[in-house]
Amino acid sequence: MKITGNKLYQRVAASITEAIEAGRWSPGSRLPGERDLAEEYKVSRPTIREAMIALEMKGWIEARHGSGLYVTRRDHGSGERADALNFDVGAFDLTEARILFEGEAVALAAVSITDEQIEELEAILHDMGADDSDEPAVMDADHRFHLAIANATGNAAIRSVVEYLWELRTKSPLAANMFARAKRGGITPRVEEHRPILDSLKARDPHAARNAMRRHLRGVVDDLLEATELEAMERARSEIDARRNSVAQRLRIGSA
Repeated sequence: MKITGNKLYQRVAASITEAIEAGRWSPGSRLPGERDLAEEYKVSRPTIREAMIALEMKGWIEARHGSGLYVTRRDHGSGERADALNFDVGAFDLTEARILFEGEAVALAAVSITDEQIEELEAILHDMGADDSDEPAVMDADHRFHLAIANATGNAAIRSVVEYLWELRTKSPLAANMFARAKRGGITPRVEEHRPILDSLKARDPHAARNAMRRHLRGVVDDLLEATELEAMERARSEIDARRNSVAQRLRIGSA
C-alpha cells in the first residue's frame, strides 16, 4: 500500500485508523508486527514506530505486556481523526532534520570557531560528565553543547534554526513522548559521543566534524529505537514475573 498526504507518520496513522473504522481490525484484535506494517505501507521502521506511539497516545491502540499492539476501540467519530493525530513532528523526523542542519552547521563552525569557543565546549563536556546521575544537568549540558556549536558558525539564522529544532523536543507532544520513553530506558547524552565532535573542531576539520556530528545523531536514532523496544521487553518481563508468582502461589497452596 502506497500512501500520500502530510507528515509520513501521520499518513500511516490515519490509514490505520481508517482500516480500524472499516473493520479490518476489530477492537481487541492484534495489529500486525512492525516489520509487516513497514512492508505494507512502504515506510521505515522509525515511521511505523512514530505512528504506533501517536495511536497509543490517542487511545486507538494499546500495548499488552509485550505481546503486541491491540486495537482498543473503533468509534472515534469521523471529525476527530485528522486533528487528533496531528502531533506535529516525531523524534525520528526531528533527529533527521538535526542530522542535516547540525551536520552542516558544525562543518561551518570548524572553519570559524575561536579558541575561546573551543574552551567553552570543553567546559560544557566537563559539566556533562561531572555527574551522569544528575539527568537534568546532563540534558542541559547537551543542549548548551549543540547551541554553542551553532553559535560558533557566526550565523544568527543557523543558530535560530538549531534552537528551534531543540525547542521541538519539548513542544511537539509526539517528540516529547518519545524522548521521555528514551529517558525511562536510561538513555541520556554521553560525553564519549560528543568528544569526537569537539576533537574535529579543535583540528579545524570540517569534513571530520560533519561526519562526527552525523554519527552522533544517528546514534540518537538507534537509542530511540532501542528504548521503545526495551519498553516492550519490560512489559514482557512483567508478564512473565506475574505468571511465575501466580504459579508459585498455586504450588504453595497445593503443598499446604
